[in-house]
Amino acid sequence: MADNKAELNTHHVHSLECGHTKILHNGHVDYVEENGHLHHQHEDHWDECKLEVTDLNPDGEVQVKAEVHDEYCGHETVPHGDHVDYLVNGRLQHVHDGHVDDHGAVDIVS
Repeated sequence: MADNKAELNTHHVHSLECGHTKILHNGHVDYVEENGHLHHQHEDHWDECKLEVTDLNPDGEVQVKAEVHDEYCGHETVPHGDHVDYLVNGRLQHVHDGHVDDHGAVDIVS
């Protein structure tokens, strides 16, 4: 089994006030890192997470009218299944074959 422990960031401790986007996921809060990773604190370490493909967050082709995202668009990236989605207004958007697919809503903690 792969080790999903993330290195502790010694320069920043996540909290509900830290400024990172927070997603409620499987009963815990994940923090969206600038590098496209999701972390949540577990005992004395941070676990690396990704959003699973589910009925609420499918991996299908439901095209939406949206900008085609890239590394310069300014939207945060979130690991989802075996790919990375862009977080746009609480929804996961995935660039695929020149269009954008909607992969559902996520629960943003404010």
